[in-house]
Amino acid sequence: MPSEWERKNQGSVERQEEEAPPPPPAFPQRATLLEFEVRGQRDFHNYIDGATLSVDAKGLVRYVLVARSPSGVENVTYEALRCKTDEYRVYALGRADGTWGGRPSNWRPIAESRQAHHRVLQRDFFCPQNNPIANAEEGRSALRQGGNPWAKGFSGDALRGQ
Repeated sequence: MPSEWERKNQGSVERQEEEAPPPPPAFPQRATLLEFEVRGQRDFHNYIDGATLSVDAKGLVRYVLVARSPSGVENVTYEALRCKTDEYRVYALGRADGTWGGRPSNWRPIAESRQAHHRVLQRDFFCPQNNPIANAEEGRSALRQGGNPWAKGFSGDALRGQ
């Protein structure tokens, strides 16, 4: 007989079991980093490694994030966004020696994330109107342009870049 917690979280547990984390990609290179702004966060510079950005058939957007402090220290994470359910997951943490470590997290609601970049990436770049980008090039283009045009709504201004 399943416990109350198991009954309540059955879908989440099943999803975790069916989605084994993919192997981490190559460590990010400076030449492929695309900077994006997190409003209100002046001290850190945030980048997505464009070479690692991918979208799978289920609409999961995967990427490597690099957050650089004013002193030059970098936090590197391999993450994913699930646009349809507004969730994120951290697969691996980057180490100073250029290798990956840590244990994959569970899927978590973006609304509960303490990291503002999850909301910005979801809303402004990779999941406009809760729909995943079609492919990695669309995501790289959105990063270069400062946002996905569909994130601004359906007005003509969004398509003209205003």
